[in-house]
Amino acid sequence: MTAAAAAQPTIAVTHLGCEKNRVDTEHMLGLLVQAGYGVDANEELADYVIVNTCSFIESAREESVRTLVELAEAKKKIVITGCLAQHFKDELLEEIPEAVALVGTGDYNKIVDVIQLAEAGERVKEVSEEPTYIADETVPRYRTTAEGTAYLRVAEGCNYRCAFCIIPHLRGDQRSRSIESIVAEAQQLAAEGVQELVLISQITTNYGVDLYGKPQLAELLYALGEVDIPWIRMHYAYPTGLTPKVIQAIKEVPNVLPYLDLPLQHSHPEVLRAMNRPWQGRVNDDIIYQIKAALPEAVMRTTFIVGFPGETEEQFEHLVEFVQRHEFDHVGVFTYSAEEGTPGATMPNHIPQSIMDARRDRLMQAQQSISLKRNQAEVGKVVDVLIEQVNPGTGGDDWAIGSVCPRCGWSGLPKRTSHAGTTRQSPH
Repeated sequence: MTAAAAAQPTIAVTHLGCEKNRVDTEHMLGLLVQAGYGVDANEELADYVIVNTCSFIESAREESVRTLVELAEAKKKIVITGCLAQHFKDELLEEIPEAVALVGTGDYNKIVDVIQLAEAGERVKEVSEEPTYIADETVPRYRTTAEGTAYLRVAEGCNYRCAFCIIPHLRGDQRSRSIESIVAEAQQLAAEGVQELVLISQITTNYGVDLYGKPQLAELLYALGEVDIPWIRMHYAYPTGLTPKVIQAIKEVPNVLPYLDLPLQHSHPEVLRAMNRPWQGRVNDDIIYQIKAALPEAVMRTTFIVGFPGETEEQFEHLVEFVQRHEFDHVGVFTYSAEEGTPGATMPNHIPQSIMDARRDRLMQAQQSISLKRNQAEVGKVVDVLIEQVNPGTGGDDWAIGSVCPRCGWSGLPKRTSHAGTTRQSPH
């Protein structure tokens, strides 16, 4: 290490929020390492702590603020980046005197300049009013995931205006990367030994609309099918974008897993209309039936919001029946969170938290028996899995925590397996 490099401050990064935010963190790390900065996981030893924050819902904001306050009490020089910085760009520097810089969601590529200005004694605010930036394959990246898995962001931002969501305010409108750029990064990751790519964006099934004038997800999947990576998983598959062409691509491209994360949010058409979702009526039902017919082995995960303003008991029962009818592999349930600046926050007939909690618990109880049934149906099957770590001293016969199944996408599967190369064959 040169004397100049040794004189550089040490920087720690704390990541909060979603995996899209994680990619921002990885690019900031890559840029800092390229510039010669020391990056340390230990906040106590670091000169600066970058906190990449989340601000999607109230609980996420509370976690972000709690982290910032703890670091401030430890007298750390804090660089606040990410969604909270974008959301409260006019308040945070005043509220947290220990913060030396504020960096928005579309400005993480400027992190080296920000640190240099902070070192010179400036208090920096680098937050674009409307985020427009998205990193491509030429931007350095220091991955923080397990060696075998990487997130590949295909687009950023969102053009939908759902009544409960502030993502467009935090991340801007949709901006897609070119197919060539995405494939180039996929090839780089393959060369690093990545075995699974997870395609992420706010609306992955709308990929390419802004760039090509029409959705190009099917074309992207066919192009990625030529990359030497065994598994490609797609997250956030909005039903409107699951066209027959896309479903056919999932079926035909051998390394694309039939795993669909469907953010349905609700089943009742009146609630969906109130949410300003980009589909209504029985579109959800129709899409699910089409998927099951074309991809009988497909694994479907979804999330729902209960307690949206005005949701009646009858509408909630419609959702329970919907879940019981379709028997999803995995279901997540959130109680509605009124976010300032969204249409939902000013709607009448907000549901008391106690009722929302009871509805969430009831829906999860309905899913429990379904999950048990679907898990029991897997007993005795043999599947390929990705091993992220081997436990030494066990003779190699134990799964490590973090073993990932391509079918369910979850880790921490049962132990006692036999070897089969880089993946292992195991009873599911």
